[in-house]
Amino acid sequence: MLHDKDRIFTNLYGFRDKSLKGAQARGLWDGTKAIIDQGRDWIIDQMKASGLRGRGGAGFPTGLKWSFMPKVNDGRPHYLVVNADESEPGTCKDREILRNDPHHLVEGCFLASFAMGANVAYIYVRGEFIREREALQRAIDEAYEARLIGKDNIHGYPFDLYVHHGAGAYICGEETALLESLEGKKGQPRLKPPFPANVGLWGCPTTVNNVESIAAAPTILRRGGAWFAGLGRANNTGTKLFCVSGHVNKPATFEEEMGVPFRELIDKHCGGIRGGWDNLLAVIPGGSSVPVVPAADIVDAPMDFDGLRTVGSSLGTAAVIVMDKSTDIVRAIARLSAFYKHESCGQCTPCREGTGWMWRVMERLVEGRAEKAEIDMLFQVTKQIEGHTICALGDAAAWPIQGLIKHFRPVIEARIDAYKASGARAAAE
Repeated sequence: MLHDKDRIFTNLYGFRDKSLKGAQARGLWDGTKAIIDQGRDWIIDQMKASGLRGRGGAGFPTGLKWSFMPKVNDGRPHYLVVNADESEPGTCKDREILRNDPHHLVEGCFLASFAMGANVAYIYVRGEFIREREALQRAIDEAYEARLIGKDNIHGYPFDLYVHHGAGAYICGEETALLESLEGKKGQPRLKPPFPANVGLWGCPTTVNNVESIAAAPTILRRGGAWFAGLGRANNTGTKLFCVSGHVNKPATFEEEMGVPFRELIDKHCGGIRGGWDNLLAVIPGGSSVPVVPAADIVDAPMDFDGLRTVGSSLGTAAVIVMDKSTDIVRAIARLSAFYKHESCGQCTPCREGTGWMWRVMERLVEGRAEKAEIDMLFQVTKQIEGHTICALGDAAAWPIQGLIKHFRPVIEARIDAYKASGARAAAE
């Protein structure tokens, strides 16, 4: 259970002063010069010691990612790019940072850029985030006015920060598609290698990080990596923003310690399941792209990377979508299939053709207008798409369907039987 003294995001709901003055009163921009005076290697070592894993879904160790940037400059500028293209259905954590606590991100960009030898950072904001972008830009303007950032800032490390507004494409949340979009090209993922740390934005060394990962960095560096590593479980350290939606009594976004059991998470922050725990059907624990988990498997699962892997799913962005027994689970997954079909960039054949094909089959399964043999065929097609595309969108489209078939096959079969029975009755009449 997380104590208030260990919270990183202290104005998540915007109840307190959002300005630079308010942020400084809560401890931000305090001793920033002393942190950079420790040097690049010290900052990266502290981030490694903290055990912070990327908060955008992949869970890659943040300090390790920063260390991949070249230590010696070969003449090309280095860049930090912050992924604020929060488009995963169910995920609504980064937008709260942008709206209500943006100075965490601004200071985090400065410190992370210093650690990687970057003098320029870009924040790529989701197209639909208008107020969020305005709040972020206000915070950046305040930091410039106070000379906390800029070419001639009080910290002695020249640094410029820019906000780039996307056009609403989900695929631009993939790091290399984001870089393509930032360069003014069509948002399509690049083949890797080369990796962005060597050939990224405009062919220069680049690190792409999630908003929450960067925003947590100043507090970690101020309090020490060991403090952050002391929270949560081994390999799953620190605090995490969870966003819970669906059939709970009080949907909410909140900060909690990693590894907290699912039941405690829901009872403490969300007022329990609508209709009581016996009414829980299933949970999608990490945003729409991770497999659904039935109630019996999730109730006592630790909410972290390893805990959810053991129940066949993933923490992802920690966007917890709760579904009670009123949910038509087949229709819910079909709706996700429609989303991934719509958002596929079309570059890879398995994804371009497969997402549409899976959606059409799912639409028939919603009605039961299918043969039972098609369930196995659908599962087989998801396996042919998974792992065979440049980026993970193909996987994201396949996994929800795999979870449905694995855990709720009897529901699909019963619907097919009911459809056939209704057809037989109609014919008899």
